[in-house]
Amino acid sequence: MPVLKKYGGGTIINVASIGALRPRPGLVWYNGSKGAALNMTKGMAVELAPDKIRVNALCPVLAETGLLEEFMGVEDTPENRSAFLATIPLGRLGRPSDVAGAALYLCSDDAEFITGVSLEVDGGRGV
Repeated sequence: MPVLKKYGGGTIINVASIGALRPRPGLVWYNGSKGAALNMTKGMAVELAPDKIRVNALCPVLAETGLLEEFMGVEDTPENRSAFLATIPLGRLGRPSDVAGAALYLCSDDAEFITGVSLEVDGGRGV
């Protein structure tokens, strides 16, 4: 914070998960920790706003990364993947570029009046 304060503000992005807002069975501790990250985001946003520091969070859905199978909780078979995809209205897994684009937006001047927000990057899963 001292560096951000010294330069007149900035942006902090916390990474949570859609599991913080729409938990799945078998992931209670993971989901709970991500829920805590959202609460921390809101608290930091209020606390740091006078210093022109914006704090937001991203809530991505399961993405096509090396942790895919671990977060699915089952083997990555066509059947299991299809069942998971059925829970995402836009019909696909997230991509790292989806999360990167959302982060870039929240860091941009276009989002200069946004703080304390949890942005769902989830293809509609949280709906």
